[in-house]
Amino acid sequence: MRAFVFPGQGSQKVGMGAELAAASVAAREVFQEVDDALGQNLFKIMTDGPEDQLLLTANAQPAIMAHAIAVLRVLEKEGGISLADKADFVAGHSLGEYTALCAAGAFSLADTARLLKLRGESMQAAVPVGVGAMAALLGADIEKATALAEAAAEGQVCTVANDNDPGQVVLSGHLEAIERAIALVKEHGIKRGIALPVSAPFHCPLMQPAADAMAEALAATPPGALRVALFANVTAAVVTDPAEVQRLLVEQVTGRVRWRESAIAMHAAGVERFVELGGKVVGPMIKRSAGDVDVTSASTMAEIEELAKSL
Repeated sequence: MRAFVFPGQGSQKVGMGAELAAASVAAREVFQEVDDALGQNLFKIMTDGPEDQLLLTANAQPAIMAHAIAVLRVLEKEGGISLADKADFVAGHSLGEYTALCAAGAFSLADTARLLKLRGESMQAAVPVGVGAMAALLGADIEKATALAEAAAEGQVCTVANDNDPGQVVLSGHLEAIERAIALVKEHGIKRGIALPVSAPFHCPLMQPAADAMAEALAATPPGALRVALFANVTAAVVTDPAEVQRLLVEQVTGRVRWRESAIAMHAAGVERFVELGGKVVGPMIKRSAGDVDVTSASTMAEIEELAKSL
């Protein structure tokens, strides 16, 4: 069995999509459709920067999605591959869950772009700049990370935001609590704590205003039927019912991204092969979590051509 997976925030870089757009009409059409849906020249920011503009979460989220869907469209139109035929499951890390749903036909490309733009804006607006923070813990498993978060909280928010793989967990919450957590890593048997260059504390209770905004947006633009079943971030389990998908997308804003558990669950469900489109971020996490699986990724034309041959 095979799963197609999609990266989350942090995989953006200036120049993304330029080579694809130069080589493929299918890719150019994706970038144009996203620009039209958002009423902005996002593709120019993706290819030319400036980097600080691309890093803004309201730009980064639709940009990462557009890049991955462009890769998928090239694979489909020029490689003659149908995702629905080749994938048993889809999954995506945080914003990548929206990319996965777009790939599975639950959202149109234009709606996905608009939803992610709003998601980025509402996440940014939920917490004033400087109030929240996130930190990656290296050499931490979920038990150590949870104990550290509890010790550092001191009445503030400090929770596990992303359980990425057996050696990387991300904390999110109030800035002071995250700083305390970084200072306490050695005491908790964790190798390192690194403050992340993010503009807001994602996937923690401080994001509730953004969850409310997404609940409203998703009520107006609900997901349709899925052509491929989704492994959801917040449950690490299969979901196919659009109403359930809608509920979980709202929960996901404040909830934990259970990526390690999702990788293990997909493998347990029979997935032997994982294909990451538009990045090389979540595939390696899956390999570290699920062990004996085949992981490939495609972002460039050459990689897409290789992938098409192997499917």
